[in-house]
Amino acid sequence: MTRGSKRLIAENRRARHIYFLEKELEAGLMLVGTEVKSLRAGLVSLDQAYAGEREGELYLFNLYIGEYAQASRENHEPRRVRKILLHKKELSRWLDAVRKEGLTIAPLRLYFNERGRVKLALALARGKKLRDKRETEKERDWSRRRARLLRDRG
Repeated sequence: MTRGSKRLIAENRRARHIYFLEKELEAGLMLVGTEVKSLRAGLVSLDQAYAGEREGELYLFNLYIGEYAQASRENHEPRRVRKILLHKKELSRWLDAVRKEGLTIAPLRLYFNERGRVKLALALARGKKLRDKRETEKERDWSRRRARLLRDRG
């Protein structure tokens, strides 16, 4: 990893298909040592992960981080619940949006920041209806077709 750049570990590409993303936020994640080593090895899946409230705190559920092979009995649980680290004001603002407006907190990306710390990109999201998903698909197809036509014409 080069200093001064972010290195992507995992991305939740389905989130952009399922939700309208409104606000993004960078948060820390409380991890143990073997989890960080597994993340560096790429043994992670963000596909089924979701964020939720428990006892006034924000947690990340169902994030899969594979076991570290060299750790033996000191290994971590692959799908354990992990605490999301946020400032109190940000936490209360986001939890209020979830409670009052019916929004969802969707995990988008997991990456190492410039200092080598694991960060999680979260988004306040509103669920898409089926017709919205179809409309997004039409726009994406048209933009691909338009780019292809422009490229072919020179």
